[in-house]
Amino acid sequence: MSDRITALLTRRRATLLTVAVLLCLPPFYLDAFWLRIGLFSMAAAIGATGLALLSGTAGQLSLGHAFFLAVGAYGYTWLAGDPGPGLPTAFAVPLAVLMAGLAGGLFSPVAGRVKGIYLGIATLALVFLGHHVLLTAESVTGGFNGRSVPPLSLGGFTFDAGDELTVLGVPFGAEERLWFLGLALFAVTWFTARGLLRSRPGRALAALRDSETAAAVMGVDVARHRSAAFVVSSMYAGLAGVLLALAFRRVVPDYFSLVLSVDYLAMIVIGGLGSVAGATAGAVFVTALPLLMTRYADQLPLVAAPGSAEGAVGPTEAARYLYGAAIVLVLLYAPDGLHGLARRSRDRLRRRPPTPDPASAVPSPPPPAAAARPKEHTL
Repeated sequence: MSDRITALLTRRRATLLTVAVLLCLPPFYLDAFWLRIGLFSMAAAIGATGLALLSGTAGQLSLGHAFFLAVGAYGYTWLAGDPGPGLPTAFAVPLAVLMAGLAGGLFSPVAGRVKGIYLGIATLALVFLGHHVLLTAESVTGGFNGRSVPPLSLGGFTFDAGDELTVLGVPFGAEERLWFLGLALFAVTWFTARGLLRSRPGRALAALRDSETAAAVMGVDVARHRSAAFVVSSMYAGLAGVLLALAFRRVVPDYFSLVLSVDYLAMIVIGGLGSVAGATAGAVFVTALPLLMTRYADQLPLVAAPGSAEGAVGPTEAARYLYGAAIVLVLLYAPDGLHGLARRSRDRLRRRPPTPDPASAVPSPPPPAAAARPKEHTL
């Protein structure tokens, strides 16, 4: 048994190392368009992981995820920019994440006492309130036109294209540099979220989702765990907002609308509720689809290129139709999402018996001949 566990751990480490090496290769081979898709997908995966912890694990519905993304994005921009305190960007990032967590903490008493659709409606108010503040607080947010995002600088290394940098003969601009920052932030998110799910608080949240009464009987503080899940989810959203701001290089209020919150719900439903891997898969699907359809709109049937004649279906609308249909299909045929579908397929392949090789098959001996019966005498 110990040899089997050791072999399994070794195989997992080898798989993680292989995946890490493969994820480090795109900046050396792909152009800026594909790197931007990867950056937006990594930011979305970070935010979707936080929402998966809240909705999939704790069973709490939230439609206000866009608000906490905006707090992280604008918090970093204001803390590191001018007008603003002008703090070093390395300090502005964790402070922006803490600001998002503080905003979630201020709302957590509501999250601790309200559940289901009522919490969804309550968090919906955050989106409209936040959008109004972003438009009116022009000294902080820049109003309708938004603000430019200061580039992140760590130890004298700046994540922009200001200075020339060449690695292995490949010029590293802003996208190439931000790619590795996004990978590092996503890795931290992945391992902390998986560790949380396997820890005692994660099991308490799962018990709370299944049955509040049973969880309370087992000693789980229902209100406190609900509030904590909301704060943690808000901090993940704040970190995703910071990475989005760095990737976009400019933040505008209209991006952080109700549509963005619905997109994040679509990510965790398509990927699989309560799963970090599922949230990642759903985030990549929902984020990359409209960008790919925009680029290849002239090659797709029934999809018009951006700026075409009125009445045509644009790539963004077509992408929403497609992942809306994906949500319906997932709810009907795979309620546990892409992650559950992949897990069942993997288990089915493992249970399949190996096919014998005809060349190496040993012929079976012929069956023994039936014993001759004595002839019956006739009368």
